Amino acid sequence: MSIKKEIFMAITLKLIYEKGFNAATMRDIAKNANFEVPNIYNYISSKEAILEGYIFKIFDDFNGHMENIQKSSFSPKDKLRYVISKHVQFTVREPYQVALFVYDWRNLSEPKLGKFKKLRKGYLMQISAIIAKGIEEKQFRPMNIEMATFLVFSSLKWLFNIVIQEEVGDNNKINSVELEKQILDYIFGGIDLRDSSVR
Repeated sequence: MSIKKEIFMAITLKLIYEKGFNAATMRDIAKNANFEVPNIYNYISSKEAILEGYIFKIFDDFNGHMENIQKSSFSPKDKLRYVISKHVQFTVREPYQVALFVYDWRNLSEPKLGKFKKLRKGYLMQISAIIAKGIEEKQFRPMNIEMATFLVFSSLKWLFNIVIQEEVGDNNKINSVELEKQILDYIFGGIDLRDSSVR
């Protein structure tokens, strides 16, 4: 992707976040980027193409990372730590992509919507498998696995709001290392069998 297109896409993602996917028009996108409407088609064919492109690019990235984690010899606790770390670092780096992913997947058309739901279910099942193994190996306390998966995913899902608020409010003062530590402490404080913080 060229630098000009990267800048254009960053501006467009921010506009979609601020106005909403359905409310933002191609004319709005062009105006916001100081383009004539016909010129934006040099970068994007439609809003739907933006949505599909980013959502499935994110899935490819996260699934590739998850595959490497699952193939590793790490303990369940370390595997979950690396999953969480990936989410935090990506969200800090690309909060508007994550916002599009969280808010606007429902605007996908079939068969892409069905594909999204299948991929999401598969990803959550892999998190559940890590947690189940951790319980079996007595690294995590006994608990409802579905609830624990929901706890982990929900803790990460809305993180982009914090990142964007900090970015707008105080010149991007988010420290990704500190944020990751806080999230890890919070999640492991709820599921870790031995202690309430990540050592």
